[in-house]
Amino acid sequence: MTGGTQDRTAVGRTSRTRLSPAERRSQLLDLGVTLLAHRSLDELSIEVLAEEAGISRGLLYHYFGSKHAFHEAVVRRAADDLIAQTAPPSSGDPLERLATSMAAYLAYVEASYEGYLSLVKGAQGGNETLRAIYDEARAALTDRIFVEDQGGDGGALLPDTPATRLLVRGWSAMAEDVVLSWVAAPTGVTRDELLHLLATSLPALVAASTPTRQ
Repeated sequence: MTGGTQDRTAVGRTSRTRLSPAERRSQLLDLGVTLLAHRSLDELSIEVLAEEAGISRGLLYHYFGSKHAFHEAVVRRAADDLIAQTAPPSSGDPLERLATSMAAYLAYVEASYEGYLSLVKGAQGGNETLRAIYDEARAALTDRIFVEDQGGDGGALLPDTPATRLLVRGWSAMAEDVVLSWVAAPTGVTRDELLHLLATSLPALVAASTPTRQ
């Protein structure tokens, strides 16, 4: 993550070039996501972004309309970044692909703890917009588990059944809580131990819940 002074310098430098409205808006969203990594969503205001970007509040209202619209846009960009950064390899052993994805997820939460926690709390607190963004991101992350190895070597990690999808939904909530708790207070559990727990717990849960044929 870059510091605020560097961010302001970058935005100020590029503001002297001719950017399209879409490019300028995208630039401001990137800065908003960077700032959100170490702030709660409530602390990320139009005023804060304007100060960091070195531009007027009026210009930010021109691009985003309102504080709520600004928050929604920044959170959507952050969710898109989460999905992109945690994408597993397209081929290989299914368990290794899951382990790679979970390691990237842990790294993302470590780097953007305050912002991610704000999204989780906002979704839990009844904010319908944040809940929709949260659900879309959660679905994207869990649906990957059922995507088969594109190289043809490993197949899918789990059978794609309604029961398994329900279990995966519960596991993802558990994994999120475990990661947030560990990042806040990692006492007694190493990173490797945490990643092993996250990657192996899902297939173990599915195996334990599968009826044994007589």
